Amino acid sequence: MTEKKSFEENMARLEEIVQLLEKGDAKLADSLKLFEEGTKLVSLCSALLEEAEGKVLKLQKGSDGAPVETDFLEEA
Repeated sequence: MTEKKSFEENMARLEEIVQLLEKGDAKLADSLKLFEEGTKLVSLCSALLEEAEGKVLKLQKGSDGAPVETDFLEEA
């Protein structure tokens, strides 16, 4: 079974792939495999960011002075 990697681990691998592709010395087949892996990582990282954005809450003071959780994008 494959281990679920963190956002940071996926980004590090994506940066590694970019560096390998920028070198330009890999064979075409290897470059295509790296590109395919990179596009999957971009999609995965985007999904993780969207999920995190959905969980972000902004604490505000309520009328009684107690903290109230509201959606991050919700502004008065």
